[in-house]
Amino acid sequence: MKQEYVYIMLSDTGTLFTNVIKTYTKAPYNHASLSFDSELKEMYSFGRKNPKNPLNGGFVKEDILTGTYSRYPNTSCVIYRLKVTEREIEKMKRILEVFIKNNHKFLYNILGVIGVSLREPVEFSNSYFCSQFVADILYRSGIRLWDKLPAMVTPDDFRKNSSFELIYEGKLFDYTPVKKVMTRSQ
Repeated sequence: MKQEYVYIMLSDTGTLFTNVIKTYTKAPYNHASLSFDSELKEMYSFGRKNPKNPLNGGFVKEDILTGTYSRYPNTSCVIYRLKVTEREIEKMKRILEVFIKNNHKFLYNILGVIGVSLREPVEFSNSYFCSQFVADILYRSGIRLWDKLPAMVTPDDFRKNSSFELIYEGKLFDYTPVKKVMTRSQ
């Protein structure tokens, strides 16, 4: 049986918003995304719906070549992989289908971000911030990595969890699988 993985990318685009978060958290990365492939072609999170508008947030299928990351070529990142079962991947994809089909109903949970800083979970129906979303997908798929609610999980919690295997750290566009995808698309 083939070993299955999911990939978690933590990133820092260097925008004003991310720098404000970084000043407060003291963490090197402030955004979390979930991918089913090492090339990050199928990657999901909660963030900007429009790369040019940081105020319009919600559920996004992130595209490195045409989305928000394409506007920030100096984005730094760390990429981890997590061993999972085929069944867990099936569950994650089933859960994601709900997000994909109801994309317009989901909002960015900015109050949840504030709640984390106050150590008080703030949860609304159909509202997530990036690391809450990734943690919730894992949790609802049967993967328990923390002794806290997904609404309290930060990007740095992924970095500090020994269940994840580091596979890359550096500039996003220097990551070999992304470079290969970029070369093929030109």
